[in-house]
Amino acid sequence: MSQITVTEHLLLRQKQSPMATGQFTSLLTELILSAKIISREVTKAGLVDVLGFTGETNVQGEKVRKLDEFANNVLIHRMRRAGVLCAMASEENGDIIPVEGEFPQGDYILIFDPLDGSSNIDVNVSIGTIFSIYRRPKEKRGDAPCLSDVLQKCENQVCSGYFIYGSSTMMVYTTGDGVHGFTLDPSVGEFLLSHENMQIPKKGKIYSVNEAYWNSWDTATKDVLSYFKSHQNAEGKPYSSRYIGSLVADFHRNLLYGGIFMYPPRVFENGKRQGKLRLLCEAAPMAMLVEQAGGMATDGTNRILDYFPTELHQRVPLFIGSPEDVQIVKDIYEHHEEGQK
Repeated sequence: MSQITVTEHLLLRQKQSPMATGQFTSLLTELILSAKIISREVTKAGLVDVLGFTGETNVQGEKVRKLDEFANNVLIHRMRRAGVLCAMASEENGDIIPVEGEFPQGDYILIFDPLDGSSNIDVNVSIGTIFSIYRRPKEKRGDAPCLSDVLQKCENQVCSGYFIYGSSTMMVYTTGDGVHGFTLDPSVGEFLLSHENMQIPKKGKIYSVNEAYWNSWDTATKDVLSYFKSHQNAEGKPYSSRYIGSLVADFHRNLLYGGIFMYPPRVFENGKRQGKLRLLCEAAPMAMLVEQAGGMATDGTNRILDYFPTELHQRVPLFIGSPEDVQIVKDIYEHHEEGQK
């Protein structure tokens, strides 16, 4: 394994950018420390009182797990004091989290899902922290942070990534110059470069989707799934179905092996079509990562990074992964749309 630490990797790229101020490196350094603290608690979750529910419900209407709350609190506490942020947004909080008062402000905005896949905590399945970073518009600097600062076009991200807590703890991130992976060496307490310039295979072997929702899908979505069930993968074999139910874990596997993760829109009795995943803290950061790795991310029709969010907790459908597999989805949806005209 390479002995390059993530901090060294960041500093090298900082030197290569004439616009770099060091704020961004400080931001990621604090984020990495937060992830180490969360990782420590995840690895001993069965030994301490962090399993189960808190008894509260978050803004999404979901029961809050103790480890969810712990991860959220760690990130807010550490990042608020980093001196590089003007605002944050978390999946667990209804409104933005401004950085003001006694804490110094910076030029960046951090959006995060503190513990993605947390429904799997009690059964020891891989979970993760997803993050997305934007730069505050120049004309807003000096003003009090507000929601409009956060609701930027998804393509404006300056960095995105995730930490995955599994058999090892990994950090995968991009600043728009490729995707790089670092594995935490617990003996030295450092993330070391283990996957440089990660590239997703053009065509994959795996499709990942919760097939239990079949009856709530429209005809186009059913045709998408039928395609992957009946056609051959990159190796000339049937596609394998692999679904963990943790976006970070499913995405990470497909990034390495090739494949497509799908969370299609569900159609309800009133005819409303609705996605499940959060645009700002799940879909958009993963879309930036996959595009930098040579893949694609779409809602079935539109590129995810072309979205301009109108709500903090906006939800979208998501099809993400190997470009040839995602293009198949787009082609099937387009065919159905043309047939309806």
